Amino acid sequence: MSYANNDEVRGVLIQAGNERVLLPNATVAEMMSRVPVEPIGNAPAWLVGQIAWHGWSVPLLSYAGLSGQGGEPVSGNNKVVVLKALGGNPELPYFALLTQSFPQLIAVPRDGLLADASEESLPGVVHMRVLLGEQSALLPDLDAIESAVTAALAAA
Repeated sequence: MSYANNDEVRGVLIQAGNERVLLPNATVAEMMSRVPVEPIGNAPAWLVGQIAWHGWSVPLLSYAGLSGQGGEPVSGNNKVVVLKALGGNPELPYFALLTQSFPQLIAVPRDGLLADASEESLPGVVHMRVLLGEQSALLPDLDAIESAVTAALAAA
């Protein structure tokens, strides 16, 4: 019998604008490409639209845009990561992030997740910047993202 290795954290690395973003693997519902996007009227620029997924209308957002890293083009060749929303809102069980490349599954040793304290301040939707070997990645604040999406949808 084998047990899960508690000495490592499984994550999914995506590219959002110029930044790499590390998502907890447990929150990822599905990764897709070439997804039709339906625009949402009066939504902020970072809320690029919604996608149909398993009977749900799932809000699609640009994490780069939301975190102030610039916009990302929404193309017909898009790649999307659908995430489970953890806030318990029955109206918003999922949301999706736009990504420029196929997500990469990685295992990070627990003691290998080191906070990068070189930056003075990070956007509110970023929990922290971590170092992954030679490169860094943003750890998103999923609760803050969910709150921003809920507020934007209510206002749209």
